[in-house]
Amino acid sequence: MLIHGLPKILGGVEGWAGTGMSMANLGITFYPEFWGFMAAFAEFFGAMLLILGFFFRPATFMLTFTMFVAMFFHLSRLDPWGKVAYPLELMFVFAGLFLIGPGRYSIDEYFRKRKEVQRLERETLAAKR
Repeated sequence: MLIHGLPKILGGVEGWAGTGMSMANLGITFYPEFWGFMAAFAEFFGAMLLILGFFFRPATFMLTFTMFVAMFFHLSRLDPWGKVAYPLELMFVFAGLFLIGPGRYSIDEYFRKRKEVQRLERETLAAKR
């Protein structure tokens, strides 16, 4: 996804507008530049966050939605099945990752454990009083 997102991020406002016009297939025609930027952001930065396991679920949600829009775009153009299948597969992969959650070596898990330890320390201090 990083490879697909980087040219979109670097494409600027004109590129974002072109990508954002895909939302018209869903009936959303306002601010195509915003939607294009969000797709580029999801593909590039969302993929980086996914690799790091940081803000894992928001990243996978953004990627799932982006792949849904890409799949729907190809379906609306009646493209060959090969062009529809790739975003469809990725949509299901990202949706599955969203449901599974980050692994034990992710940054999210590190912060969750740290927060749990702090909560237990507070409870222990409160119980000693």
